[in-house]
Amino acid sequence: MTSSSSSHITLTKFCETQYKGSDTYDGLEAVINAIASGAYELESQIRNGNLLGMLGSTGDINIQGEIVQQLDSISSDTFVRKFQDSMHVAMVGCEEIEHPVLFENSDQSDQHDYIVLMDPLDGSSNIDVAVSIGSIFGIWKRQNSKTLSPESLLRPGAEQIGAVYVVYGSCTVLVVATQDKVNEFTMNPANGEFHLTSADISYPNKTPYYSVNDGNTARWINGIVQAVDELRDGRSQRYIGSLVADFHRNLIKGGVFLYTADTKNTDGRLRLMYEANPLGYVSVQAGGAVSDGMNNILEIQPVELHQRVPLIIGDKGLVNQVIKTIKSS
Repeated sequence: MTSSSSSHITLTKFCETQYKGSDTYDGLEAVINAIASGAYELESQIRNGNLLGMLGSTGDINIQGEIVQQLDSISSDTFVRKFQDSMHVAMVGCEEIEHPVLFENSDQSDQHDYIVLMDPLDGSSNIDVAVSIGSIFGIWKRQNSKTLSPESLLRPGAEQIGAVYVVYGSCTVLVVATQDKVNEFTMNPANGEFHLTSADISYPNKTPYYSVNDGNTARWINGIVQAVDELRDGRSQRYIGSLVADFHRNLIKGGVFLYTADTKNTDGRLRLMYEANPLGYVSVQAGGAVSDGMNNILEIQPVELHQRVPLIIGDKGLVNQVIKTIKSS
């Protein structure tokens, strides 16, 4: 369940208290504050995008084979710049960028302690219709004994030191997860400062919702039709089409999200490194689970930066229920 904070401690103060000087997390405060600063900057551009002529596509196709929206490009550039300025990130992998970004001199600096993998603007196809979208970040401790290379990013999700996501919706919220702790901060639009509004988040006992794209029913395989039929019993379907927004609602209200493999997307649709691993980490720290239908996603050894994966994520009981149905089909 979620407990509300009446102290409204700022994210900056929270990070200083929790991470600065810590043997495990020192420097993480700079990474999280870089995300918060980028989110504030990006939120303004999202909110005013239509007025500023920043909506619509660039005409380019990204490495994922998807049409690049103008705000996709802006968000990617914004967060890369913020991470570089933080002086604590050595390398960034991004859904919108084919090759990792290695910051100059980071190989020679002990201060660049972290690597980040990000989906800078999740749900960007919903931008033009004013639907909630977000940003997703997985954070790993750099392995200082090894020279940085693109392979440095190919690490299991279980090795994450933390994960962050942002939802730009009726308000802008930033959720931070580290070991066994998930906290939500809400942005004050007047100054861009985030304040703690829900502390020690965990999945609620009740699970009234499930999220799935029923438009894919005819292509579902491996018992998914039966699994979804079982989820319907006593639950309501809620599906936004922005992963981060669907995930956030199920975390707060109780439920499970599915985007499984099908006859068209045999390896799944969502990205292991940018979406499944970071949100999977958050889910587990909140008492939930994450799976590809057979395996714990956080234990998968990635083989490719833009790797796709089936995703079942949310309440542990519901995730296990879906897995049981799949394995028995």
